[in-house]
Amino acid sequence: MIYLEASIFITILVGFLATIIKKNLLMKIVTMDVMSTGVVALFVVIATHSGLVTPILRPGAAPAIAYADPVPQGVILTAIVIGLSIQTLMLVAAMKLARDNPTLETSEIDQKYL
Repeated sequence: MIYLEASIFITILVGFLATIIKKNLLMKIVTMDVMSTGVVALFVVIATHSGLVTPILRPGAAPAIAYADPVPQGVILTAIVIGLSIQTLMLVAAMKLARDNPTLETSEIDQKYL
């Protein structure tokens, strides 16, 4: 399990560093998505450590079973949806910017608009 957590942490770190280092806007959007996916995966891995049962009522199930709290699950689903919508908005903004510019390199865009 420690290797899984380490690989997820490396994924988040690589996404963060690539967002800073990369100069192309499309690559920045992709690396931000990689970082977001890593964060969601980290929350999922942390949630599996507790060993709680999914909160689905089953006939004949013992009432003393420790059920997982469904609120964090809803928060993670909301984070996934919000991340997808933000990524879509960034891609639309990059498409509109690409209409006016022959390149999506941030240094050239900064020179033109600043």
